[in-house]
Amino acid sequence: MLERIPPREWRDLGIAWFAITLAFSLVFIGGVTARISVPDFLLIFGISAVTVGIGFILHELAHKFTAMHYGYWAEFRKDNLMLLVAVAMAALVGFVFAAPGATVISGSNLSRKENGWISASGAATNLLLAVPFIALALLGGGLASVIGFMGWKVNGMLAAFNMLPVGPLDGRKVFAWSPAAFGLLIAGAFGLLLVSYLL
Repeated sequence: MLERIPPREWRDLGIAWFAITLAFSLVFIGGVTARISVPDFLLIFGISAVTVGIGFILHELAHKFTAMHYGYWAEFRKDNLMLLVAVAMAALVGFVFAAPGATVISGSNLSRKENGWISASGAATNLLLAVPFIALALLGGGLASVIGFMGWKVNGMLAAFNMLPVGPLDGRKVFAWSPAAFGLLIAGAFGLLLVSYLL
């Protein structure tokens, strides 16, 4: 399966992973004006790298392999401008605009159902990934709980943001295919995110 990921795609995934890890780290510490020691920042960055890495990469690979299941070639491509926007907004506004690129699908003859399933697979993956992080957050204790809560929030943010039914985001394509599936996914994503902030 991994042999279907060419070197260029690994490179783009790696660069995007680093950028959104930095963006989430800046949000978690409170922006560039936050007073935090270098070791503490590196700890937050390391935890973000794990939680964001798992959530982001598996989200994009879910799109890729779902598309390939339908017989299309698909490949993640980073967007340098959006990477800069993500880091700048995180630093200055405290919000992650998590659109560091997109999984590009070859061919223009996707059916609405195929496009819907491909688009839904990313958020669905984040919702499933949140389950072990929730268990870790509630049962782990100490650093394990910190990792759990961050993984919970990151996957909730990724799912919620991508399910917004606007522009090129996944939510618009899912809604066009199945309003019921869209409703379940966006309710699950925002519910997950809300509960993570209430605890």
